[in-house]
This record gives sequence, structure tokens and C-alpha cells, in this order.
Amino acid sequence: MKNILIYIISCIIFSLGATSFIFSNLGTDPLDVFCLGIQNHYDLKIGTIQSSFAIFCLIIYSFLNKWKIPPLSTGVTFFICGYMIDFFRFSLESVKDFNSYFLLLSGCLLCLQGSAGIILSGVGIRAMDLVALSLEEIYKKPFWLYKGVAEVILLLIGWLLGGPVGIGTMLFLLTVGWLIQPAIILNKKIFKI
Repeated sequence: MKNILIYIISCIIFSLGATSFIFSNLGTDPLDVFCLGIQNHYDLKIGTIQSSFAIFCLIIYSFLNKWKIPPLSTGVTFFICGYMIDFFRFSLESVKDFNSYFLLLSGCLLCLQGSAGIILSGVGIRAMDLVALSLEEIYKKPFWLYKGVAEVILLLIGWLLGGPVGIGTMLFLLTVGWLIQPAIILNKKIFKI
């Protein structure tokens, strides 16, 4: 029960962070650069795009693990977070008036904590993180390396599609992308998991 609570709270925290990034207008996290870039060309919700990307990641995970069936809760995380971002963008419209740098720093901290909590809960690890963990297990390189490479690939594709790239995107990559592993370790100690 504790893990499910950590998972749900972490999905909310992550989604609020991603929404803060978007509202800052200073660039957003690479997955949302990708999603917003696609939205420039197709009338799709972030939740729909993230769910589709989750399916793609789950196919890669399955391939890396000799066609092992991936945990379905992983796809649910992208679905939940994607549609929560859509909901927060609609319901928290007045937050756009906050200071852009405050929103940016808040988004960074919230995404870092939310990502660490989702992974730590073990309930519905994000599909991209599941792929990174599989690569870590197979090739014995650190998780943050694979996570960082995936973020950069999403960033480049999203940027080419016209997604919002800025100082916030770089801050996300330097903090969330590379500090996720230390954040997980710290959260293990805090939550005694």
C-alpha cells in the first residue's frame, strides 16, 4: 500500500513539474519537447502522445529482454502523467502568470522528485526508465547514461518538430536526467524502502 501511495503522489508531483516547465516558456523537459513538437503537426493530447511513446518503449524493453512481456503498469504511468499534464495545463492556467524562473526551478525539483518516487515505488516505472534499467542490466553502464541519451534523442526529435527548447530544457537535462540516480538513493533513505 505504501508503494502505491508513493507512486500516485509521485505521478502527481512529476505532472505538476512538467506543467511548470511548460508554463515557464523557457523550455521544457525533453519528453514534452517531443510531445509539444508533435502537437505542432497533429491535433493530439500530450496524454495520447506519451501513451504511444510508452508502447514504443515497451516494445524496445521486450526486445532487450528476449521478448519478455513488460509490466503493463509501465504504460499506465505515461498515460496517467500525460493526461494529468493536460489536466493541469487546463486547470492551472493562472499559474502561467508566475515568474518564469520560479516555474522553471519548481518544475525541475518537482520532476526530479516525481521521477525518483515513481522509480522507487516499483509500481509503474516510466517506460523510458524501464528501457534504461534494462540497458544498465545488460551492458553494465550506469542508469543515468542511458536515461540521458534517451532524453537527448527525444529533445532532438522534438526540437526538429518545433517543440519548445530553452534554458529550461538544458536545466532539466543537467538535473533530472543526470541526478535521478542520486535522488533515488536519497529517497530510499527518506522513505525507508
